[in-house]
Amino acid sequence: MSATTRNNVRISGSGERAMMFAHGYGCDQNMWRYVVPHFQDRFRIVLFDHVGAGGSDSAAYDAGKYGTLQGYADDVVEIAEELDLRDAVLVGHSVSAMICALGSIKAPGRVGKLVMVGPSPRYIDDADYHGGFSRDQIEELLDFLSMNYQAWAAATAPAIMGNSDRPELGIELVESFCRADPDIAREFARVTFTSDNRADLPKISVPTLILQCSEDIIAPVEVGEYVRDHIAGSQLVRLAATGHCPNISAPDEVVSAMRDFV
Repeated sequence: MSATTRNNVRISGSGERAMMFAHGYGCDQNMWRYVVPHFQDRFRIVLFDHVGAGGSDSAAYDAGKYGTLQGYADDVVEIAEELDLRDAVLVGHSVSAMICALGSIKAPGRVGKLVMVGPSPRYIDDADYHGGFSRDQIEELLDFLSMNYQAWAAATAPAIMGNSDRPELGIELVESFCRADPDIAREFARVTFTSDNRADLPKISVPTLILQCSEDIIAPVEVGEYVRDHIAGSQLVRLAATGHCPNISAPDEVVSAMRDFV
């Protein structure tokens, strides 16, 4: 099976240079619908779903391959190779910020710029590193998710989205979580929240933009600063947007920051 079929790749836009978007945990390519239209006149837009999400082929899931974020990064590279992308702008949200970073390291010629929206190289606190969660908190989160994925999604997604004054946003994220394959989602959560890719940050060689939200329970301010400090020449933009999903809650702010960068 081709990567474009496996990952439900959708292409639009009219530019010569490609801009490829990777969605976060529990989401699918639809989460970019407010951002993509602003770049279609300048870029060839590439959207896709991680295996287990959206319209991807869940039968392609392999626990060995996807036991680390590198397996998902390999899919990004495969898609880029099949489409023969060169010097593309790679945009990743949440865990896909690191997935795209790993992809840029593996295929630097195909990736020209990197946009990381709410990245975190490690979610668990470690010595003087503040990831936002203790190991016990992550273990409790994964235990709850394993026991009842639907209940976990209903309880957790609104907190991740933030913006409690706009409850419809939290509802949308709950519904997105619940559309994902639950078995794959459980494993993807374990891989996501126990990952440690801090050592990979200095290996990133392409120009990088980091977008950091306010009041983000998944990626606190200290994490954005850590990522900036460990990627040479990177830019950190702090958004006024709150929560973890500015591509949905504050797309105009995301678009503005990206336009200045690309």
